[in-house]
Amino acid sequence: MTQTSKTDIKDFTREALTTWLRKREIAPYRAAQIFKWVYVRQTDSFDLMSDLGKDIRFMLSEHFIIARLKKTRVETSQDGSRKYLFQLADGKYIESVLIPEKDHYTLCISTQVGCAQGCAFCMTAKGGFSRNLTSGEIIAQVRDIQNEIPLGPPLQKGEALSVLSRAPFSKGGQGGFDAPLTNIVFMGMGEPLANYSNVIAAVNMITDGDFGLKISSRRVTVSTAGLAPCLSDLGRDSDVNLAVSLNAADNETRNLLMPVNRKYPLETLLEACKTFRLKPRRRITFEYILIKGVNDSAKQAKKLAEILRPVKAKINLIPFNEHKGSEFLRPEPSVILQFQEILKKQNYTVMIRESKGQDISAACGQLSANV
Repeated sequence: MTQTSKTDIKDFTREALTTWLRKREIAPYRAAQIFKWVYVRQTDSFDLMSDLGKDIRFMLSEHFIIARLKKTRVETSQDGSRKYLFQLADGKYIESVLIPEKDHYTLCISTQVGCAQGCAFCMTAKGGFSRNLTSGEIIAQVRDIQNEIPLGPPLQKGEALSVLSRAPFSKGGQGGFDAPLTNIVFMGMGEPLANYSNVIAAVNMITDGDFGLKISSRRVTVSTAGLAPCLSDLGRDSDVNLAVSLNAADNETRNLLMPVNRKYPLETLLEACKTFRLKPRRRITFEYILIKGVNDSAKQAKKLAEILRPVKAKINLIPFNEHKGSEFLRPEPSVILQFQEILKKQNYTVMIRESKGQDISAACGQLSANV
């Protein structure tokens, strides 16, 4: 993928493109037409936009490109998960993970090249922070992968390799039905709220039901390490779901795991969560990575139940995904179940979320670290 002086049109919002067109005495409604070609029809050339005049098409091609990410590597897990390593125009790398569910796909996308949060358990943090992604680079992960979702139901454990060896991801398979990409999680490389304006612009295009990628905002989740001041902005500017990477029930342990806690301690973060604007019947998801001997005790579980009481909360327990370079270990199964049971007895909805793709480089940052 080569750099160019032209602008990727995916970096433009509808309002920005409308302004650009107006300055050239082109009707504002053309912006929606153009974006329908880009996102709904997945067109990569302005020349194919047949409902635009040749003069408009030429003008667009003189100023803009419709860029695809360069797919450098794809790893496929026994459970059907696919991890993509994309190279950006400046040569840097990001990752996305496509996860098969029962009747749909979930896509985990990145918002930064690297991450500045420095969480002790995270592979991405070890590579440091390079730069924010543009809104177009965030959107492209969804657009590009949406364009190659296979026909047939999502691949399940035990059948993944045989199915994949028969046919790669493509739109042209035989029989079956389209298993749609319906869920997007901003949980890949980077801290989404540290790249706020580009993330919101991307969310707006991903969820636009007219000329965007038509993903329901109910099925989009933004995960944060705890940038408390940005939560009110997110609640004001979008209808997406909020997930908070908590990982400890006291400041001492959380300071050890997540440096952001020193700036925004649990009291500040939970107050921001308490006042976060939630749609009816929605709750905030608190992600809790269980690490052996660090945050997996019964005492921590009881404390977690106590501090989350004022918040509309549900809890995802994620046993640590062990990887090279980390001294942390996964707890024993009995410890994980005990932790869950304590929270259930306190009337919380608690799911144990196993990391997908454990047989590939699926821990966030692993694939790019291998390059």
